[in-house]
Amino acid sequence: MTDRLYLGIDSGTQGTKCVVVSEKKQTALAESYCGYDLIENDRGGREQHPASWLDACRKVLREVLADQAVDPSLVRGIGVSGQQHGMVPLDKKGEVIRPAKLWCDTETVPQCKTITNRVGGEEQVLEKIGNQVAAGFTASKILWLQQNEPANYERLATVLLPHDYINYWLTGEKKTESGDGSGTAYFDVVNRCWSRQLLSAIDPSGKLEYCLPELIPSEAPHGVVTPARAAELGLPAGVLVSSGGGDNMMAAIGTGNVSPGVVTASLGTSGTIYAYSDSPVVDAQGELAAFCSSSGGWLPLVCTMNVTVTTELMRQMFGLELAEMNDQAAAVEPGAGGLILLPYFNGERTPALPDARATLTGMTSRNMRSDMFCRAAMEGAVFGLRYGLEVLKRNGIDPQEIRLTGGGAKSHLWRQIVADIFGCEVVCLQEEEAGATGAALQALWCDEKERGAGRSLQDITSCFVHLDEHSRVSPIFPNMISYETVYKSYLQLNGCMAKF
Repeated sequence: MTDRLYLGIDSGTQGTKCVVVSEKKQTALAESYCGYDLIENDRGGREQHPASWLDACRKVLREVLADQAVDPSLVRGIGVSGQQHGMVPLDKKGEVIRPAKLWCDTETVPQCKTITNRVGGEEQVLEKIGNQVAAGFTASKILWLQQNEPANYERLATVLLPHDYINYWLTGEKKTESGDGSGTAYFDVVNRCWSRQLLSAIDPSGKLEYCLPELIPSEAPHGVVTPARAAELGLPAGVLVSSGGGDNMMAAIGTGNVSPGVVTASLGTSGTIYAYSDSPVVDAQGELAAFCSSSGGWLPLVCTMNVTVTTELMRQMFGLELAEMNDQAAAVEPGAGGLILLPYFNGERTPALPDARATLTGMTSRNMRSDMFCRAAMEGAVFGLRYGLEVLKRNGIDPQEIRLTGGGAKSHLWRQIVADIFGCEVVCLQEEEAGATGAALQALWCDEKERGAGRSLQDITSCFVHLDEHSRVSPIFPNMISYETVYKSYLQLNGCMAKF
């Protein structure tokens, strides 16, 4: 059997990764990473220029294609995973108008309220799209552009999401799919279509509807790499580009979360916890993101905005290396000596506290120590994900095992804290780059469909996605009991925060 290679690109907030997956060997042959920075302001603005994503894509693609284990002539497809919710505004020439506002941008909170009020309140919004107009979603960013930069809004001809923009760069085609589209807050997740009511609430003139890309099924190709781009990158002619999707949707594929019964939690810059469903899951309280998956189903998901960002800030404050921080935190008993951190450095999405700020409570003369602070940072981030787990349980999803991904999952201490606070086993995957791997597997799935092959995506992931049993951690009963008490205090503090 002649091998076929598939490239997975994961363009995130901190950097871009690329993996090369071999169909024949059912493993990754090479990978590369390139980092970049955020553009931040004190009003909650978080932006990046899409040019930095493209520069990173060029670098990682060239590096993996130059790897001795990779034969570029065997590349058949590319899948792209991108950070969700970002607004990439293009003019009529397809040029970027201004830097993209990102998922972690909370500068547009007033616009969320405006859109919601125009539709008739939260219940009406939930009825029309299955989601709320949450801080970070794309809708409020577009209204922000209209209100704050009217000249730029006048130039607006197309609005793309980050992964769609990279697909556009590769193929010259402007398209999107339901998974990433469902995180815009102007997409009806039940009927898988744009919501005219929400679009009209953003811009009553009707212009916005004509700025949206073509909507395609998740299994359909976005297009093929243009001859010019193929020549630039060293790719063969006719390389297929799959529909791609948001980072959570691609990580779901990369963790085998493509059928009911699997739950994934990501310990990245932000935190997410999600499960596959064959039907829409709409939370009556609006705390659950009722996303579509990028595999043909739905992906009920809860997102928190502060996980490894929390530990990174703590590590930097004390001038610790990562291993030093882990060692210090590991030496402290569960509960961090009474310290509880609400890690809302970027505000918070779940619970809905976009204007909140980080708060540390329980300080005494005995716990004002770096090791206690480090432990509290890790625990506080996981308490936020526990809140998300409770939202999933409220909607009928009750896991016995959780598959962990993201940078934090590499730490045994993180995994133990998650298991103890969640009260269930956690396990990692053998392939750490879930988003990039998922993107490559979606490209394989798409290519097989184009060639008339009949394998389902579940069949594909069962061959390529493997649990790392050495990483499996079970909860320790005394720790679980301790954390139940601390978690109740965490919930009380959240209640106080909501009143400010």
